[in-house]
Amino acid sequence: MDLTVIAGTGAEHPGPGTAGATRPTPIVPGGRSARTATVIEGPGLLADEATLQSFEMGAAGLDLAAPPVVLPDFHHKRKMEMPSSIAVATRGTIRPTFTSSSVNCGMALIALGTDKPADHAVDAFYRAVKEKYPYPTRGARELTASEVVAAATDGAQFAAERWGVDAEELERIEESGRVDLEPWGGGARLRKEIPALTWQLARLRFGTVGPTNHFVELQQVEEILDPEAAELLGIREGQVTLQYHAGGGVLTGEIGHLFQRRKDTARTMKAAMAVQKPLYHLATARSAAQLRERMRLYFAKGCAPVDLDSDEGQRLMLANASAMNYGYAFRVATYAALRRLALEAFGGEPGRLIVDSPHNSIYEENVGGQRAVVHRHNSCRAFPADRMPEGSVFATTGQAVLLPGTHRTSSYLAVAGARSSDSLHSACHGAGTVIEQFEKDGRSTLDPGGRSTRRYRYTDEAPSSAPHLDDHGVNAAMSVLTRHRIVRPVARMRPFAVLH
Repeated sequence: MDLTVIAGTGAEHPGPGTAGATRPTPIVPGGRSARTATVIEGPGLLADEATLQSFEMGAAGLDLAAPPVVLPDFHHKRKMEMPSSIAVATRGTIRPTFTSSSVNCGMALIALGTDKPADHAVDAFYRAVKEKYPYPTRGARELTASEVVAAATDGAQFAAERWGVDAEELERIEESGRVDLEPWGGGARLRKEIPALTWQLARLRFGTVGPTNHFVELQQVEEILDPEAAELLGIREGQVTLQYHAGGGVLTGEIGHLFQRRKDTARTMKAAMAVQKPLYHLATARSAAQLRERMRLYFAKGCAPVDLDSDEGQRLMLANASAMNYGYAFRVATYAALRRLALEAFGGEPGRLIVDSPHNSIYEENVGGQRAVVHRHNSCRAFPADRMPEGSVFATTGQAVLLPGTHRTSSYLAVAGARSSDSLHSACHGAGTVIEQFEKDGRSTLDPGGRSTRRYRYTDEAPSSAPHLDDHGVNAAMSVLTRHRIVRPVARMRPFAVLH
């Protein structure tokens, strides 16, 4: 397979109707050697050569359904087996290391029915968020064991009923917030096989957000780039929005570590796995041969691939689907809480969910007319309108995706573009690394308008003021995606307060 480089631009504004090449063509820029991946980059935004080589080595010789995809914001975190901002499709195997050890980490956007609030109201809101979701987290059990099973089986539907979210809003969540378990044995098999301890631990910390790269950010829509799509999605200029980045919860991490020996295993997870993995894999083995196979797959070093059509493959896909469902339910609970707290602090009308977009996932999808397993790591799915549920808003606009900047830059709401298939229907889940690099090498400087974000922490200290940068970094990432029709920008939002 040849390298396919999608050339883009540097930092210009990705305006509406931006067009690019009708189809990417093989290019070898700057004397680079030919590649085996589809690299979505541009002259001002090239993927790191050493990281590319490492990624290609990891994908070499696999049962690929298409060239693996590298997206803008491509970088390698030290504790992960593979780089961020990738998508890999395989024909007959499941390879969990091509995504996070905890699937269904994701971001969501809420449109609030209020004017921009005063500082004292913002203070009250974030104080309430920290009281609801403190960090360090409390050890309180948020769900019963039976509710954990319901979340893993019914996904967002369970959470919508439990926390009073209108069922119509679930169309704004990928897969409508529920992956069907029946193709892999259904809920009965799930309840029979998963150890009781797994369900018990998953009762903890349900719906939390937390610090590090997770955040709760208040924004204002500064610019509408696609008026028709914006109206359909429910976004208007001047509107206050709430964007948040949250994980998928305890169960997603448990499932991820049950099936692989991962590099990012924390001490508490190692202790849990010392009990759960033998119960799940070894105590249930029906033969010596099956016992040896499970030892090879789940206990040995090397993260072996799992045959999709084998019994082990079905077990893995069942567990993965249940983890995705739990993650959907987790963020619906977060949505319900944040919407309520915003209404109490700001008044106005209740918020509405614009989109909930996971960026770590494993799905069975159609790739090139054939069945494949698509692994996305810190990249979100971007399906065109004809692949979205009939009658939904996304069936008109295409699937909505978020491209956050940082708390010091704008962020974008976009929809899938006409050629999203060129990237395995995937888009990068943010532009933080690009923005950091642009600031480091001087391509970004302080915002000419002198704007800033009111920055809150999970402590009692007073909020600080974080001066904004210009938008060159986030615009560069969006421009690469836009010019080649991976996504189409709909609106640009600017942050004014954040908790992280």
